[in-house]
Amino acid sequence: MQELLTYIQKISPLEDKTIKELQQLFRPVQLHKKDFFVKEGEYAKQIGFLKKGIIRAFFLNEKGKEYTKQFFTDSSIIGAYSSLVTKQPNKIAQQALTDCEILVANFSDIEKLYSKYHDLERLGRKIAEHYFLEKEQKEIEMALLDANKRYLIMQEKFPTIETIVPQYHIASYLGISPTQLSRIRRKMSNP
Repeated sequence: MQELLTYIQKISPLEDKTIKELQQLFRPVQLHKKDFFVKEGEYAKQIGFLKKGIIRAFFLNEKGKEYTKQFFTDSSIIGAYSSLVTKQPNKIAQQALTDCEILVANFSDIEKLYSKYHDLERLGRKIAEHYFLEKEQKEIEMALLDANKRYLIMQEKFPTIETIVPQYHIASYLGISPTQLSRIRRKMSNP
């Protein structure tokens, strides 16, 4: 629980009474490699804090091709936010790529505390703003940068991911084919 509290306090400090009530909502959960935190088509109900591991968010097109939208690594908030907010079926699955340690809470329980603790409501807004800005930045990178630059940004953002995550997931995240990714890696290792 200390990892979650440290994460929270860096974003938007909470008062002790808020922390005390918030702590009671979270419970530890283990996800094994290939387990889903949330599947496509499900109504999301939980939000999580990824203490350890790697989770990918992805969706499928009508032909069944996967597109990796995001990787979540240690100290990340996870959950199908659109589904949680809209109460509609989830469209973006979240699957463990490694064994994961997560703290999980029912999102509705957290929402109920918003009117009681405005510092918690502010934290929720700041987390949503963070992920909105991250999404916008990725969209800009996909539209304006070539694959080499996107690869370098990914390496900076996720320095150890290439030794853990299959190449086809990384290629999908970058919007390129595994063959293109191999070429980029070769080119960068032999300047």
